[in-house]
Amino acid sequence: MNGKLLTKKEKRDCVIIAYVCLFAAAYVFYHSVPLSILSGAAIPLVVKRYAKYKAGKEKEMLVTQFKDLLYSLSASFASGRHMREGLSEAYDNLRLMYDDNTPMIRELSRMLYQMKESRASEEEILRDFAGRSGSSDIQNFIDVYFICRATGADVQKVILKASELLMDKISVEKEIKTLTAQKRFEGKIISLMPVVIILFLNVASPGYMEGLYTTLAGRVVMTVALFVIGYSYSMINKLTKIEV
Repeated sequence: MNGKLLTKKEKRDCVIIAYVCLFAAAYVFYHSVPLSILSGAAIPLVVKRYAKYKAGKEKEMLVTQFKDLLYSLSASFASGRHMREGLSEAYDNLRLMYDDNTPMIRELSRMLYQMKESRASEEEILRDFAGRSGSSDIQNFIDVYFICRATGADVQKVILKASELLMDKISVEKEIKTLTAQKRFEGKIISLMPVVIILFLNVASPGYMEGLYTTLAGRVVMTVALFVIGYSYSMINKLTKIEV
């Protein structure tokens, strides 16, 4: 699921919204319809960033739901079932909790299909899932699981321990997000303030801003300002994004 493509509707909506925002931003900074139209050249970059953002959200959701998968697998192993049966039971259990279009349900559906139709081995299926998830937590669990199976260790205890560690990590990440939420919001406000000021001056005193739209030096100043605003917003996001 890492790098999952957007659906046609998501891509279409993203393109429309991105073009409207880019056109408006370019017009505010340049007062030029041709330049505003040309701003659409940045749409592929916006779509790419949105796809990356959505993939990140899906990954977070998958890791959270993977915790519930581990609990279900632990109960299955305690009943003497093996991994294939455990995954089938987990699919039924998790469908009671999550919608069919959620990441973990889609992944379980894919794995069960591979088991029944493709006759793929258990190791191939699980390692394929771990690789596509893009999550180090899932990758580490799969590695530990096969080590336990090869050495004859207690898989149920390993699964329970992995569930506890994953739950602790998710709790810490949520706490960090809560603590940094205000700073992220403040960062967005600060990034938008220059745009608000420019709009206000355009309405309140158009003559005061005229030189910035009619001279080469003014165009350069506005271009630099636009770049600095974008760079500042990007840096604020990076500084407030803390990974555990």
